[in-house]
Amino acid sequence: MNFFEHQDQARRNTQRLVGLFILSLLTIIAGIYVTAIATFGQGGCVQSIRSALPQPSPTYVEMKLSGAKGVSKLFGNGSRSRGSGISGFSSDRPGTGTSSWSVTPGYRASNCVSKKSFIWWNPQLLFWTSTLTLLVIGGASWYKVSTLQSGGAAIAQDLGGRLLVLEMADPQEQQLLNVVAEMAIASGVSVPAVYLLDNEPEINAFAAGYTINDAVIGVTRGSLEQLTRDELQGVIGHEFSHILNGDMRLNIQLISVIHGLLFVYLAGRVIWEARDHGKFSQFGFALIVIGSIGVFFGRLIKSAISRQREFLADASAVQFTRNPDGIAGALEKIGGIGSQVRSPKAEAASHMFFGNALKVSWLEDLHATHPPLPKRIQRIRGSSVQFEGAPSQSFGGESGVMGFAAGTSTRVPAQVVAQVGTVTPAHYAHAQGLLAQLPDALRAGVRERQSAIAILYALMLDPQNQSGRAQQLEFLRQVEFADVVEKTVQFSTHLDQSDPRVRLPLVDLTVPVLRQGTAEENQKLFKCLHGIAKADGSWSLSEFVVYLVLSHRLNPPSDQAVEYSAISSVWSDCLNLLSALARVGETRADAIRYAFRSSVFRLPEATAQGIPETPPACHLGNLKTSLERLRNASPKIKQAIVDACAHTVLLDNTVTVQEADLLRAIVITLDCPIPPFLNATSTRSKKTSKSI
Repeated sequence: MNFFEHQDQARRNTQRLVGLFILSLLTIIAGIYVTAIATFGQGGCVQSIRSALPQPSPTYVEMKLSGAKGVSKLFGNGSRSRGSGISGFSSDRPGTGTSSWSVTPGYRASNCVSKKSFIWWNPQLLFWTSTLTLLVIGGASWYKVSTLQSGGAAIAQDLGGRLLVLEMADPQEQQLLNVVAEMAIASGVSVPAVYLLDNEPEINAFAAGYTINDAVIGVTRGSLEQLTRDELQGVIGHEFSHILNGDMRLNIQLISVIHGLLFVYLAGRVIWEARDHGKFSQFGFALIVIGSIGVFFGRLIKSAISRQREFLADASAVQFTRNPDGIAGALEKIGGIGSQVRSPKAEAASHMFFGNALKVSWLEDLHATHPPLPKRIQRIRGSSVQFEGAPSQSFGGESGVMGFAAGTSTRVPAQVVAQVGTVTPAHYAHAQGLLAQLPDALRAGVRERQSAIAILYALMLDPQNQSGRAQQLEFLRQVEFADVVEKTVQFSTHLDQSDPRVRLPLVDLTVPVLRQGTAEENQKLFKCLHGIAKADGSWSLSEFVVYLVLSHRLNPPSDQAVEYSAISSVWSDCLNLLSALARVGETRADAIRYAFRSSVFRLPEATAQGIPETPPACHLGNLKTSLERLRNASPKIKQAIVDACAHTVLLDNTVTVQEADLLRAIVITLDCPIPPFLNATSTRSKKTSKSI
């Protein structure tokens, strides 16, 4: 299953979750309705008898009956008579076809209840029960969603997490930040913010967020103190699998659903603890029972969805690092040390963690959000397991040890598609090498906001046109402080001497510190970047790529809805992308036309849509507009687009850094993380021209 199939599956899981939530709502509404009838509707049987019998005139009743006071009470308020204890009647009124009223002694109103003559159908009560239940549960879920608007950061802070800042981190924390950065660059995602749960001494971690661009990684203090670097890599690789496979959004939705169902239980507790010992107290107890059932099934939903995703994440971690001993060693240490999270908020987020975050109970097998620990280790090692610090324990081996994914060439479009949303050991080693060769000034610069901004300014400077660069620096002096301009010049010197393949990784490395700024500060940054690009007359391709990737990382659209499920709806946008890539990769008109037309044929239903003889004119502004539309296409359409784009770039069997960067920028903007091209040539060429 590739990245795009995982995205489809994540959407299906979301739809399934909505269906189960609706089913839970209907069950809870039915339970509350029946409880309301049973608790408050006992007079309904008397009212039903009264409406079924003929209604004599008050005068006649008063003349014929003794104990009229008790009867009046019975018929007047629908409750039991306290007057004479008279509650049963027969009629013998002469001359009317019905008998006159007479009293049947010894028959009590309670007998009506004992004979189960309730009115179980009450549309008005059902309406109000349904409305109030929907308001309460829906309101509670909406409130939880609103509190999680900031994505993974809100969850990490609720759990007691502290944001790690590289310039203030101790050696253990720096190691963690380095591992996260390496994995992010290797997989082509934005470098996540990292939170440390200082008050959690056991081993655990989680990934949270709505999208790839707002993901955060949370790690307990015990993980830093107990795990080796290889084991930490295995844990982080596991969490990156959740980021890449679309699990995070579903996990946040689960939190909201469980919170809404839990609110029925909490409302029942409030009513019950009022202790009026009346019907409302009984109703509160019933709500506790109903709410408990809702929470029970909510946890079952959470566990069923989470456990299967954990096996996939374990397998991905082995694939990413090519080191089964890393993640297996971390799981073995959890067996001896534990993975419990002590925060009171751990219950709601338990399904997000690397290991079981809750205290083991007799319902562990039913409600566990993770597969049994020995089974996870067994799938990785395929042999008996002995936990560190725990008694020896053997487990039978399973056939078929988890295999490894070898590094693959990006010379075939299908292989490019297969690499979207994944990491190979070759890419991980490549990321480590890029970070290791960064000049110390650049490595230190990404840690502090003003220096990170200066690095971005330096990335926007024209490396070949000295006259244009002078104009760009002159603009910068008018809008920025002198020390920022000076840093920009220094960083540009380092960039000119570095491998051009570090440009996009550098953009991603600046993102964590830039996210700590306000919206106004980031808006000013983008205005300055735009001004630098326009200062020498027009945008260059390299400037466009930097601006496109950074704007998507810092200001990702929140709408994730699929608007386009047919290729015909976005056909012109697909042509714009392929035209741009063909013009970047070739210079001769016939070669551009051939590359364009051959790649269009790889799109589904191409012949039905019509293929132009020449590629349409393409401007960077049009390209950005097309990308904004295409990001709302279905995963299957995105897969076809990535395949066609890769075909355009790989057609001549040569991939320059400029082609690779533009392709990666396009794919990243489509919310499809793609690793770097390992075989891109680092020559500076004509393909850095000012227009496409």
